Amino acid sequence: MKKRIQVTGAALLKDGKILAARRGEGKSLAGFWEFPGGKIEAGESPEQALARELKEELLIDASVGDFITTTEHEYDFGIIVLSTYFCRLHGSEPKLTEHSEIRWMSPTDLPSLTWAPADVPAVELISKSLR
Repeated sequence: MKKRIQVTGAALLKDGKILAARRGEGKSLAGFWEFPGGKIEAGESPEQALARELKEELLIDASVGDFITTTEHEYDFGIIVLSTYFCRLHGSEPKLTEHSEIRWMSPTDLPSLTWAPADVPAVELISKSLR
């Protein structure tokens, strides 16, 4: 049986745009786009994990807002259970530490990128709800 991996993703909002992050080389799913975030550690809520991951991955402070959706996708390395939330950026702009590229995009343009499969349902919900 494959391992279930609980992760979070942030649909960061700024000036009507959403942040998309491209996975860096050497990582699983390299080159695919995702909402930044990461694994939920023992004892953390999804919201706590997401705030921590955003600080670690993008060197930013963000507030976690409304829940969007939870999706599951089976990859060869395990089953990702992804909970995605709207988040707001506070202070400085994101900095690349693990991703190869970031883009602020109009919600309707999000589907034009090649997203990691687990992120696709959230992308579809966001692009429809924020028109």
